[in-house]
Amino acid sequence: MTRPRLSQSDPDALGAHPDARGTSFAVFSEHARKIELCLFDPDGRETDRIALPERTGHVWHGHVAGVRPGQQYGLRAHGPFAPELGHRFNPAKLLIDPYARRLTGRMGWHPATLCHDEGRDADLTRNDIDSAPHMPKCVVEARLEPPPPGAGRPLSESVVYEAHAKGLTMRMPGVDAPGTMAALGSARVLDHLAELGVTALELLPVQAFVDDRFLVERGLVNYWGYQPIAWCAPEPRYLGPGGRAELRDMVAAAHARGIEVLMDVVYNHTGEGNELGPTLSLKGLDNASYYRLTGGGRHYIDDTGCGNTLNLDHPMVLRLVMDSLRMWVTEFGIDGFRFDLAATLGRRGNHGFDQNAPFLTAVRQDPVLRGVKLIAEPWDIGPGGYQLGAFAHPFAEWNDKFRDGVRRFWRGDDGEAPDLAARITGSALQFDHSGRAATSSVNFVTAHDGFTLTDVVSYNRKHNEANNEANRDGHHADYSHNHGVEGPTTDPDVLAARARTRRNLMATLLLSQGTPMILAGDEIGNSQGGNNNAYCQDGPIGWVDWETADTEFLEFTKRVIAFRREHPILRQRLFLHSQVRDVDDLPDLFWWHPSGREMTPEDWEAEGLATVCVEKRTASHTPDWAVLETALFLVFNAGAALQVTLPEAPEGLRWRRALDTDAADGEPAPEETDGGPVRVAARSVAVFLLDTLD
Repeated sequence: MTRPRLSQSDPDALGAHPDARGTSFAVFSEHARKIELCLFDPDGRETDRIALPERTGHVWHGHVAGVRPGQQYGLRAHGPFAPELGHRFNPAKLLIDPYARRLTGRMGWHPATLCHDEGRDADLTRNDIDSAPHMPKCVVEARLEPPPPGAGRPLSESVVYEAHAKGLTMRMPGVDAPGTMAALGSARVLDHLAELGVTALELLPVQAFVDDRFLVERGLVNYWGYQPIAWCAPEPRYLGPGGRAELRDMVAAAHARGIEVLMDVVYNHTGEGNELGPTLSLKGLDNASYYRLTGGGRHYIDDTGCGNTLNLDHPMVLRLVMDSLRMWVTEFGIDGFRFDLAATLGRRGNHGFDQNAPFLTAVRQDPVLRGVKLIAEPWDIGPGGYQLGAFAHPFAEWNDKFRDGVRRFWRGDDGEAPDLAARITGSALQFDHSGRAATSSVNFVTAHDGFTLTDVVSYNRKHNEANNEANRDGHHADYSHNHGVEGPTTDPDVLAARARTRRNLMATLLLSQGTPMILAGDEIGNSQGGNNNAYCQDGPIGWVDWETADTEFLEFTKRVIAFRREHPILRQRLFLHSQVRDVDDLPDLFWWHPSGREMTPEDWEAEGLATVCVEKRTASHTPDWAVLETALFLVFNAGAALQVTLPEAPEGLRWRRALDTDAADGEPAPEETDGGPVRVAARSVAVFLLDTLD
C-alpha cells in the first residue's frame, strides 16, 4: 500500500472535491477524536485508510493527491462510545459522507451495519464487526454543469403532477430503460405531460435512501423512498449508465417542454432509525450533534414516526441541509421542493413550531432558494404537529382539508356544502393572512399517500393485505364510496356512477382557487386495487397501469386543465371576499341560492343542502394592469337534478354553458341564455361563462 501524499485543503469545501492534483475531503464532527478516509477499488476492497490530517474548528479535512473522479470511498470515525451520553462512535462502521454526490448501490442488511449487539439493552453494547462489505461506497464526482433554467412559472399558472420516478414509466409502452431518470426525460413521458397540460412534475424522493429492515425481511422494499441516507446523491436504483447526469438531463428535457421539476425532500429524519437502528452515516460521525436526543442522550426524539429527528438547531446540520438544497438547484436545475413533514423543520428545541425557526428563515432569505417553489407538508406526529396555514410566504402548503372536504361533499355527506364553499375559494380561513396568496393552498384530492382517484370511487375500505401488516397500516378515514360494489365490477350502472364522481372530483380540484396537484395515473383511471399505503409496493400495485388507460377520462382531464388555463378568474392570487369592485360596483364573489336569491345563514345550515352556486369575478383589489374577464357561475350539485336560476346578464353579454360533468368529455350541448332557470343534472358540476354576444 503506497503512502498517499497529503496536503493542505479548504475546510469550507465539505465533501469530496476533485481538482487537477487529486481530491480534497472535509467532514464535520464536533466530538470525534479522529476521522479516517477509506479508499476502495472497483471490487469494493479497501486499499487505503488515511487519517484526515487537519482540523479547523470541528471540520476534519485534507487533500489526497492522485484521487480522481470515480474513486470509491467512505469514512470511519473514532471517538467515545458512550450511548448514555449520546456518543456512538465505532471505527468498525464504514460511514457515508453526508456530502457524497453518488453512491455505488444499495445497502445490504447485515448485523455488521449495527453499531451494537442485539438483545436487551443492546444499544449499550458495541459491535466491532466491519460493516464495509455491506455498505454502499461513496464516489468522487465532479460538479455538474446545470441545465438551462426552467420556465419559472408563478403558482397561479401551475398545475402540479405528483409522480414516482420509477412507477410512472415501468409499465409505459414505448419507453426505453423504464424506471429510470432517462425514461422520465423521454419524449413519450414529456409528450404525455405537455398534452395533459400540467406545468410541474413533482417527484417522490429521489435522494439516496435505504430499505427498512422489516420490509426486506418480508421480501418488500421502501418503494416511496422516505428513508434518506445521502442528501446530495441521487438514488442509484433510478440511474443508468449515464449516472447522476441522467437526472440533470431529464430536467433539461422537461425544461425544454416548459415543464418544471420539483423534488419531494426529506430533511426531518434519516434512515438510521432510533438507538436500535443501523449506523450508516450521521449516527457514526457525530450522533450528539446531528440528532435531537433525549434521556440524557441515549434515546431519540421522534417527531416523525421514523425513529429519529434531525437537529436543525445545530448550525452545521442546518448548513448540510441548505448546501444540499442549493446543490440540487445549481447542478441539476431543480425548480422547487416539497418538504416532507415540514412541521418538524419548524421546531426549535422543545419550544414547538415557529414559522421563524432557523431552517424556515434560512430558506426564505437564501439567494438561491428564494427563487424556487417551496411547498410544505404542514404536519408531523409531534406535539402540536398540525400546522396547516402556519407557514410564512413564500411557502405553499399541502391542504388536506381540501382533500377530505371535497371527498365528503361528493360522497353525499350531509352538512358539507359550507366546507366546500371554503375550499373552492382558497381556504381563506387557513391562508388569508400575513400577505399570503390564495395559491398558498396546494389543493389535492389524491396523493401518493392514500387511494388513487379510481379507488376513491371504487372502495369503501382499504385493502392493504399485500403490505403484510394485517391491513392495519394506512389511512383509516378515506371518505371514499364504492357506489354499491366493493372493487372491480362489470355493472354498467356502477361504472357510470363512478365515472361521473371521478369527473366531479377532478373538476372541483381544477375549478378551485389555489394550486392544483394531480396524482400521476389518475388521469387514466389507474388503480392500486384498494391499497391506500403502497409505500412498499415496487410492482404492479405501485406502478401506473398504462395498458388499461381510460382515454375518455384522459380527454376530460385535458379539457378541464385547459379551461383553468384559459380563465384567470380561477387562478387568482387574491382571495375573494364579496367586496365591491370599483370597475363595475359588483361584488367579486356572490353565493346564490339555486332559486336565484342570495344565500342566507339559514340556507347554509339547512339540512340536506347539496348544491353550491357561486358567481366569481376578478378580485376587487386586482391591479389595473392584471388580466380581467367578466364572470363565471359555478354549480356544484351533489344532489338530484334541479333548476338553477342564473342572474340576469348585463347588456351585451350572455351566459354560456362552458363545462358540464354530465357529459363524459365535459363538453356541454350548446346553450346560451340571458339569465333565468337552467337545468343542472344530478351529481354534476356545471360552469357558465358570462360572454359577449356573437
